Amino acid sequence: MALRACGFIVFRRLASCVPPLDNIEYLLLQTSYGEHHWTPPKGHVDPGEDDLTTALRETKEEAGLGAEHLQVINSFVQELRYEVRGKPKEVLYWLAELKEPGTAVTLSDEHQDYRWARLEEACALARYKDLQDTLRAAQRHLEAQQDKQ
Repeated sequence: MALRACGFIVFRRLASCVPPLDNIEYLLLQTSYGEHHWTPPKGHVDPGEDDLTTALRETKEEAGLGAEHLQVINSFVQELRYEVRGKPKEVLYWLAELKEPGTAVTLSDEHQDYRWARLEEACALARYKDLQDTLRAAQRHLEAQQDKQ
């Protein structure tokens, strides 16, 4: 059976940017282990826990951002499938907006750094194509929502 993890593509909107779609920044955390890769907050599903609860718990543990800080966008969810050390892994990501853009990020000891980055920088940091594709899909989703307003 595949290992399952859940998390959020956390983003914030900066008020001062023109055009408005250039105001979106994504949160990436740099791991303090392994290759020190950059990733959105995510973690393994605990027994008896549903996926969304896992995403909320892990984001609180890894970045200090709880449900009170986030507006979950339920219309966007991406599932990634890949192998880690020869074992299958599934990761579900929802999209979540940071309600107050200035809210501080508080890292756990699992991560050594964090960065808010616009799409292209976030994709360069992310390195893995499936994560880059997920970030681009999130951006397209937000652009489509913006067009409807």
